[in-house]
Amino acid sequence: MAKAEKKSFSNGSNSKGLSLNGPKQVAATNSVFKFNTQLGQHILKNPLVAQGIVDKANIRPSDTVLEVGPGTGNLTMRILQKARKVIASEMDPRMAAELTKRVQGKPEQKKLDIILGDFIKQDLPYFDICISNTPYQISSPLVFKLLNQPKPPRVAILMFQREFALRLLARPGDSLYCRLSVNVQMWANVTHIMKVGRNNFRPPPQVESSVVRIEVKNPRPNIDFNEWDGLLRICFVRKNRTISAGFKNKSVIEILEKNYKTYLATIAAENNQMFVEEPDNNMTDLIKEKVNLVLDQTGFSDQRAGKLDQVDFLKLLYAFHKVGIHFA
Repeated sequence: MAKAEKKSFSNGSNSKGLSLNGPKQVAATNSVFKFNTQLGQHILKNPLVAQGIVDKANIRPSDTVLEVGPGTGNLTMRILQKARKVIASEMDPRMAAELTKRVQGKPEQKKLDIILGDFIKQDLPYFDICISNTPYQISSPLVFKLLNQPKPPRVAILMFQREFALRLLARPGDSLYCRLSVNVQMWANVTHIMKVGRNNFRPPPQVESSVVRIEVKNPRPNIDFNEWDGLLRICFVRKNRTISAGFKNKSVIEILEKNYKTYLATIAAENNQMFVEEPDNNMTDLIKEKVNLVLDQTGFSDQRAGKLDQVDFLKLLYAFHKVGIHFA
């Protein structure tokens, strides 16, 4: 990952740059900044919502808090009142400079570390809590970056566009249930905290928002993420089609064939044996036979991904691994 450049101002483009100081403060800020709505910059003008976000994080005096997209720093200032340290990641240099001004010469200055750059490309230091008014473009990458931290945060309080938040929460059979739903719920517990109407922002975004709490499971499931995600990618290509339909795709068979050859070569090497490849046609037919066998034996051949839960997908993954079929 690219090492983020630390400067005396912040990183991560603020999704909806938060304002907690009422209409006068918002108006003053707007006179300085022309907010980039393409980056999701919308000021949250309702101080009760902002305070609610901070309160739901249950920040301890010893905590280090990562804030993604602090904007002009209105939410940041509230976090600084409770945390030992705040690491603020901001994409927009103008926002970063404004945040620097707000703490300059104040006690909070020593507690704030501002990083300017692309949050997704940053190597992150240790932090206990993440709070984010999330830029819509990085919603999914942000969630998975947090889940994949070597030491994930104790809790993340994140604001997203309403539909994205509902995808995180969706259950089998729901219209918004998707690969994202299954993936996130495997690695974390997700709960809905509050709805935030579009009129709470200036300028109002085109969609409603929601705040969710994400708590990474501890201990983590003993599953290889790439294997798990590889299976889900195939199953959810068309979530309302049968599982077997996804495995009939030629490119899917080619990937499984390549992985199977790697698997056989690894087994041979572990036993000090030479691996001899089968002719391509024979190998392709073998993979198709194994796939059909697994789908028939598990009873998932005619099932649809949108109706299956975590346990179902775990059974499917285990059955494929038993016959040497891997997805990463």
